[in-house]
Amino acid sequence: MPTVLRLDGYRFFFFSDEHTPEHIHVEKADSYARIEIESLKVTDSYNLTSKELKRIVEIVKKNEIELKGSWDEYFKK
Repeated sequence: MPTVLRLDGYRFFFFSDEHTPEHIHVEKADSYARIEIESLKVTDSYNLTSKELKRIVEIVKKNEIELKGSWDEYFKK
């Protein structure tokens, strides 16, 4: 379960047996979200306010190149 980024208390990671489309998992305490990296679509979330989700999406957008690069490197695209 490689951690790609830690920011504002959030941990951004993916599982070792992921599938496409490229996405990132995000957790902080007992909250969780899954976001597609390219489209920024939130495909799963719980225990997050709309403000928190908006912040997470902003972080994914700002770090898209790093996140996609980590995905590609890990999965040898």
